[in-house]
Amino acid sequence: MTRLAIEASGIVQGVGMRPFVHRAATERGLVGWVQNGAGAVRIEVQGRSGDVRAFVERLTHGCPPPASIDRIVVREVEERYEASFRILGSLEGSERYPSIPTDLAVCDECALEVDAPGARRYRYPFANCTRCGPRFTIVEGLPYDRARTSMKAFAMCPDCAAEYEAPTDRRFHAQPIACPVCGPQLTLLSSERHVLGRGDAALRLAAAGVVAGEVVAIKGIGGYQLLADATSAQAIARLRARKHREAKPFAVMFPSLAALHHCCIVSDEEERELASPAAPILLVARRGGVLADCVAPNNPRVGAMLPYSPLHRVLSSEIARPFVCTSGNLSDEPMCTDDADALERLGGIADLFLLHDRRIVRPADDSVGRMGPHGLALLRRARGYAPLPWRLAERTPIVLALGAQLKSTVALAMHGQVIVSQHLGDMHGAEAARLLTRTADDLLRFYQVRPEVVACDEHPDYASTRLAEHLAKSLGVPLVRVQHHHAHVAAGMAEYALDGPVLGIAWDGSGYGSDDSIWGGEFLWCEGSEARRVAHLRPFGLPGGAQAIREPRRAALGVLHEAFGREVDDYGQRWFGAVDAAVLARMMERSCSTPRTTSMGRLFDAVAALVGLGEQARFEGEAAMALEFVAESVDAVEPYAVGLQPGDPLVVDWEPLVRAVIDEVRAGVPVSVISARFHETLAALAEDVATRLGAARVVLTGGCFQNTRLAQRALERLERRGLRVYVPRAFPPNDGGISLGQVLVASRRALRGGAPCA
Repeated sequence: MTRLAIEASGIVQGVGMRPFVHRAATERGLVGWVQNGAGAVRIEVQGRSGDVRAFVERLTHGCPPPASIDRIVVREVEERYEASFRILGSLEGSERYPSIPTDLAVCDECALEVDAPGARRYRYPFANCTRCGPRFTIVEGLPYDRARTSMKAFAMCPDCAAEYEAPTDRRFHAQPIACPVCGPQLTLLSSERHVLGRGDAALRLAAAGVVAGEVVAIKGIGGYQLLADATSAQAIARLRARKHREAKPFAVMFPSLAALHHCCIVSDEEERELASPAAPILLVARRGGVLADCVAPNNPRVGAMLPYSPLHRVLSSEIARPFVCTSGNLSDEPMCTDDADALERLGGIADLFLLHDRRIVRPADDSVGRMGPHGLALLRRARGYAPLPWRLAERTPIVLALGAQLKSTVALAMHGQVIVSQHLGDMHGAEAARLLTRTADDLLRFYQVRPEVVACDEHPDYASTRLAEHLAKSLGVPLVRVQHHHAHVAAGMAEYALDGPVLGIAWDGSGYGSDDSIWGGEFLWCEGSEARRVAHLRPFGLPGGAQAIREPRRAALGVLHEAFGREVDDYGQRWFGAVDAAVLARMMERSCSTPRTTSMGRLFDAVAALVGLGEQARFEGEAAMALEFVAESVDAVEPYAVGLQPGDPLVVDWEPLVRAVIDEVRAGVPVSVISARFHETLAALAEDVATRLGAARVVLTGGCFQNTRLAQRALERLERRGLRVYVPRAFPPNDGGISLGQVLVASRRALRGGAPCA
């Protein structure tokens, strides 16, 4: 006989681990117990030695997804008499470790129940079990038990209680367990807040509203969403006008895989990701026909998703066509989670409101990804992925990192792991700043830790910087400011456990540079906690500053003025008219309201304007996306020439490229070919600089590398040279990964200065 004490940590709560342990033990006739600690599962198991060894093997290598054990400690203890194997109540007061479970898409078994007439949970929007359902968005504290979730407001009926207590049932200790008798219920309200229906009738009326062309707000798992018929141009136009979202693509929910294949070209790998427990939005190639063009104007792809909750599943079956499913907010505002707030803020957008009475503890938007050269690459990390911990290759002090201004996330590092929050959105306005503060407080409260270091961006005016300064001062701890593009590269280093040296190629729209200018076309030599700027784009002016983000013609004018001076006044007059062009020319000559930048994102905009793909942009990145998409029909092309001015750092002279683009436009060369050559030029530039500097390892990061063609061609060219290339996958290459990079840099600097290690 043998008795072992086991402690398993990782993703072990809210994922059916205790029921799995109970079944694995009782199947072998073992006795003992299993118990949740604050961040680990504690087990004592006793029986014949061979059976106990087999149990440990199954626990280590056979736990059900999405559970994941990353550390297991086993020791032999004294035998004692026990008659059975039991599940004990959760242990209080243990040290906190990162193990908040994420929300999981409806599993196949629950989906069958929801679809089965006569089943107890037929058409019930809140069905779940230990393998699926809400977790992160309902949990209030650790250990993860019903009493610490927003489901504590719902007392289990006898039938649910029997399932919850039966070791052989898949709902054994499923904390969000519910049914139509005892669980959350739906209510449909008009925009005037009149009750139009409850329960299944509310759901049917909401679906009918979508089919009739109305905009319907629904309270989803992690916040409110806005639905509209994706096959109706009129419905989409109505939603765009009300949401103030002129052209940015909308995500579309498809009722089934068959419906998705009818509208889109989907690979087997994409299908697996869409149907996974994380169920992200995936950018896939669209077919013509069914979807209204205005869902994603001038875009060959669409953000596709499948129904990931029972609520979405039943709505989809009623609507029986693809429908837009987008965040419930006005553009640039945080997602609504509270009923009263949603009715107020979305009152001018939605015709109908489908509410339920389960409180959303914290927001979680849908994750977004695309298939890259090495599988799924996340562009927005939220539902299904956050806040799963990421194990670092080194120990850390307790570091709180507040991220950047756009695509904001917060990160907390401790015990050699980092927890990156869900995507929070852009930090514009007071409500967004409050969300950032709540998220930071939420992480610290959850794990009951006090930061030893606070990290932020170098930009002095970010909301995240101001919060970091306040927290560092109030806590009396060091504040580490991390340069924006260094944080981009460091995020890739954290993901792939790199110490250095690494050449980081960080290309994006803008980031505050160490010389107080706007950076964005950077080559950084990174090692340990430090980075050195070894190359960058030749700077050019942006007349009007931030206005250039929405007006690519301003970036183009800045590039032309830098290269040609007043010789290009005809471009300014064509784009702005004679009077405004003269004003802009004087601004650039006097460097008035014309900040200088090395931004690759703005160079993309400039080239897009020069080839006629967009003088003005209706959303961030529209011109660059148009430039990418138009090149899809072109295969191999030769790059344009660029110059490399010697020095430390090297300066990439884009002027030969711009002159060639202008000449080819005048010669009538197809825009698709010019765009393909532009992309090839940038890939060749990455190769040239990397080889000149003798780099062995390269990290490609920054928002520009969301461009599939650019990332793929740069990867191929660099790997052909024998270099190791690292492309972000688990965390976004855009600013959503900044907080992760800040954690790594701040931790290494703090440890170098003698900070304690958690």
